Amino acid sequence: MFEKDFKNEVVEIRGNKIGLGENKLIKIPIDRLPTGTLIEIPVYIFNGEKAGPTILLQGGLHGDEVNSIELIRRMLIDKNYKIHRGCVIVVPLLNVFGFLNLSRDMHGKDVNRSFPGSKKGSLASRMAYYLMKELVANVDFGIDFHTGGEQRCNYPQIRYTPNDTKAKELAILFNAPFMFGSKLIPKSFRNECYKNKIPMLVFEAGESLRLDEFAIKKGIQGTLNILRYFNMIAKTVKIEKSNKSIEITSRKWIRAKIAGLFSTTIKNGEAVEKGQILGHIMDTYGETNFAVKAPYKGHIIALNNFPIINMGDALFHIGK
Repeated sequence: MFEKDFKNEVVEIRGNKIGLGENKLIKIPIDRLPTGTLIEIPVYIFNGEKAGPTILLQGGLHGDEVNSIELIRRMLIDKNYKIHRGCVIVVPLLNVFGFLNLSRDMHGKDVNRSFPGSKKGSLASRMAYYLMKELVANVDFGIDFHTGGEQRCNYPQIRYTPNDTKAKELAILFNAPFMFGSKLIPKSFRNECYKNKIPMLVFEAGESLRLDEFAIKKGIQGTLNILRYFNMIAKTVKIEKSNKSIEITSRKWIRAKIAGLFSTTIKNGEAVEKGQILGHIMDTYGETNFAVKAPYKGHIIALNNFPIINMGDALFHIGK
């Protein structure tokens, strides 16, 4: 698959050296609250004895995307990171400030729009700078775990940079229910990794501020698929089999043509036919009932769970 012969070395983060066969928890100081309370980011390093790839697994880049945090936490508890080959660098929660404030942002700024960052900039900019310098500089590739936004639920899906062949190969290995190439966003984490020739997958599943058991399960399963492929974990670790990932070639959001109360008639992840009714928008007085129909045959890869809709709001994300 990869032409490069991976060889994990001694990992050094903020002056801490983690040798082959060593595991260590490092707490990286980031900033202090106005009260003087120190805020730290926990980073787990699992460095195997045998040569293999070094992988970054990262959650909580957006502080309100709790699915990504819980997913990694469960893997830590289940001891799935007992690495025999290669190295895994795990960041369960990057955006501590956003997490504390139930917010996507960090002090009003989106970390995922702050790359490459600056060591003298805003907190979000400094976070981006040290993430690239201290952690990403050590890795061969990684997985960045996310969820949909508020009230928008993403069906488990893996995204990769379209012209990054290695990232697509990793996406196939991950085997989420859906996979597709997604354009790079300026100043995003994946964009900066691409500039540095580091394949980075983005796993999207569930919605912000809400745990989704199915999404968590699929995220863990996909991660283990990749670790197993590179012989990084023991063969005794159980990985549930699933259907082959469906590759999406084009997609669009269906938006509300009128305002009102919104209800769906289909479930997230379902296959739909062209012209099929997906839901209804009704006014609060029962005088109108507008049917929302599928523009073409495809699959629902995300939907809006919020019932109060304004004209132009995104309702369904449908992929061919």
